[in-house]
Amino acid sequence: MAGLAESGSNPDVDLLYDINGLAKDAPHWFDRALSFVGEYGLLLAMVLLILWCWWHVRRRGDADAASSVAALVWAPLAAGLAVLVNVPIRGFVERPRPFADHQGLDVLATGKTDYSFVSDHATLTMAAAVGLFIAHRKFGLVGLGLALLEGFCRVFMGVHYPTDVIGGFALGTAVALLLSPLAMALLTPLTKAIEASPRAGRLIRARGARPAQAVIPGARTEQTTEERDLAA
Repeated sequence: MAGLAESGSNPDVDLLYDINGLAKDAPHWFDRALSFVGEYGLLLAMVLLILWCWWHVRRRGDADAASSVAALVWAPLAAGLAVLVNVPIRGFVERPRPFADHQGLDVLATGKTDYSFVSDHATLTMAAAVGLFIAHRKFGLVGLGLALLEGFCRVFMGVHYPTDVIGGFALGTAVALLLSPLAMALLTPLTKAIEASPRAGRLIRARGARPAQAVIPGARTEQTTEERDLAA
């Protein structure tokens, strides 16, 4: 089957060899660094990004802080649920790892004996990134960038086909988006209840942070200095 890459009859294998071939041309230290990043680093970075977003939302104390925190709670839950959904998919497809069927790959991670489709790492990071995007657009864009980099690293390391990564992205996105309305309906009342607590409320809104006042249509707002002078 390795000959498929040479004949160009399988774009998936072609792209696998092209991306993994970069590992052969790169210095050994770079391969080891990117292998660590692809295996552990980006997952840790995603967790830290979610925590940073929570700290940002908490300090701002906007009126929708409770719903934003609920979305942040959903991000890791969506990632975990997406991986659980992937378990029967892997067992049904039973696709071997690329290095099991193709020779000449530079495999940067050892001990991979499970099936290849779909990539758990790609599924995890994309589900978390989409959940983060629901909570905060700017942080979510950074999360999506981390997820894309994770997918590249998995192919670069020689442990996944590009379609494994694409499948993981699709699965993670589907779980995070499709179940988001139900998750928010369940989590938002919980975060609002926590917000109303004198002590636990600091998890939602920092001490001293005040929510933005909602403007009621037709209500009289506070006069500005100029308006008060004119009235006088």
